[in-house]
Amino acid sequence: MILAFAIAGRYKFQLAGAWRRVYSVTRMLSLWLNVFVLIAQLFMQVPALRPLAPTGSAPPFLISQTVVMIAFIALAVLSAKKFGGDNASPRNRRRYWVAAPPMGCACA
Repeated sequence: MILAFAIAGRYKFQLAGAWRRVYSVTRMLSLWLNVFVLIAQLFMQVPALRPLAPTGSAPPFLISQTVVMIAFIALAVLSAKKFGGDNASPRNRRRYWVAAPPMGCACA
């Protein structure tokens, strides 16, 4: 459901206007959810971590999830500030590639 907004912002609205921020925040949120599941799986499957948090409410598990969540909130805020903006329409975006002349061309 979350990625539906990112897909709509990217492909339907071409990252125009506020859709740039929507895209960056929803991408960070979806990545955070994947990392949340990764940490939960690590605490359930890795034998060295299982005794630290036998249930999902033990302090080591909660601390690790809180630290990751704070880091992702900071990254989402930074990405929304850097990626969004007034000059964010598709017409004002820079092109980062330039077509090179063909090999052996004496173009100057």
